[in-house]
Amino acid sequence: MTGHEMLFAQLDKRKGRTISFGDDSKGRIHGIGTVGKNSQTQISHVLLVKGLKHNFLSISQLCDKGLRVCFDSTKCEVIDMSTNKISFIGNRLKNMHVIFLEVLKVNSEVCLIANAENDSWLWHRRLGHVSMNTMSKLIKKNLITGLLELKFENDRICDACQLGKQVRTSFKSKKIVSTSRPLELLHIDLFGPISTTSLGGKSYGFVIVDDYSRYTWVYFLAHKNAALQAFLSHYKKVENEKGLAIVSIKSDHGGEFENDEFEKFCNEKGLDHNCSAPRTPQQNGVVERKNQTLKEMARTMLCENNLLKYLWAEVVNTTTYILNRVLIRLLISKTPYELYKGRKPNISHLKSFCCKCFVLNNGKQPLGKFDAKSDEAIFLGYALKSKAYRGFNKRTLTVEESIHVVFDESNALQKKVHDDDDDVEVLEKQMKEMSLENNKNNEESSPKREDETSPLENLQRESLIMAMQEELDQFTRSHVWSLVPRPSNHPIVGTKWVFRNKVDD
Repeated sequence: MTGHEMLFAQLDKRKGRTISFGDDSKGRIHGIGTVGKNSQTQISHVLLVKGLKHNFLSISQLCDKGLRVCFDSTKCEVIDMSTNKISFIGNRLKNMHVIFLEVLKVNSEVCLIANAENDSWLWHRRLGHVSMNTMSKLIKKNLITGLLELKFENDRICDACQLGKQVRTSFKSKKIVSTSRPLELLHIDLFGPISTTSLGGKSYGFVIVDDYSRYTWVYFLAHKNAALQAFLSHYKKVENEKGLAIVSIKSDHGGEFENDEFEKFCNEKGLDHNCSAPRTPQQNGVVERKNQTLKEMARTMLCENNLLKYLWAEVVNTTTYILNRVLIRLLISKTPYELYKGRKPNISHLKSFCCKCFVLNNGKQPLGKFDAKSDEAIFLGYALKSKAYRGFNKRTLTVEESIHVVFDESNALQKKVHDDDDDVEVLEKQMKEMSLENNKNNEESSPKREDETSPLENLQRESLIMAMQEELDQFTRSHVWSLVPRPSNHPIVGTKWVFRNKVDD
């Protein structure tokens, strides 16, 4: 019962009998109705009594509705006898037990139930927004005291937890193959720019991966805006090769793929161009992981052989060639080459990267009667458009392709370098002895520093020769000079190379 008419959500006004108070005064009933602002906090059959200054809840009526009321010195608990769960709790205030309807929820079977759920979220806030799972374990394993035995469930979202602790969505691996044939879906991406341009002046790698077979193609570009032209060429080549149409492509939101020209091409060819969500490379994970694999394998091969970085394109080409033949497609247990080409790969022709080899002249230059028939070279990989090997010719300082190659994979190249170093040390020793003999009376002569090396020794090293070639190639790429007819009436200005040893201070 209550004396405040404003609390009623529905009121049937009618005069009834009187109610006696503790001071023997009486108040008349002026109506009966439902109290509460919403269905969750409403109490039915509430009497409106004129002159009543407090709101009272009848214990006997609670018991009649199947509830048990337990009192102690600090609170009273109203327990649902059918489920043995706390329906609500009234805290003691002096000699009264007070319930706040604003924090209660109501059961459809009784007028009022406990705020057990709200209590669990109240403890969630009290404990610094610790997870419900942690609080459940604390109760289950009896690790603390003072925490009520409530049911802690994540039945709603805590706004503060989302603002403070939200994490990225996880991406689980697929358990099925989502495509049924090659070229149904292509994953595309760029890596770069590489700080050191390749021999051909390229700075980017354009990677294309077939979703079904995982067969991979890599094209090297000087600029990002060349990606569309490279894809156009690839599109025509693979469709003619397989006789199958490309259905869709998937990329990130890079400007090289998301532009008017690229979209126009996709619309004309009927290609479905899907993009991953912004800043979410996991959704384009097939080609992203392929990029990582290619770069790590190429880096390993470069470091093993101490090659200069401008050969990175040659190394990436070789890694792509190898990976297409040795990787195993998950869920299908076949190599990308077999799934795409329709036959098992033959790898008997593969050779150790950067091993010593000999390339036959084969008529490319006229030879004298007693000239060498072949040139020594460094093996760099496999030709893409012919059945041939690629090697760096140490005499001409160029990369050339040939099938007439003999390989020496016994690590003799490194042995040759060590042998040359031994020869240089012997020569330097003889020169040093001659110098000491000629200057034995010169007191100001100083011995050679142990960490110094002679220009002759450096000239024997492969890296210096390749560095010279890199410098010349850089001149060509930067257009430092232009070739013109030799003038007849002017002297020619010569050039020379100056080699200098650098040592740490």
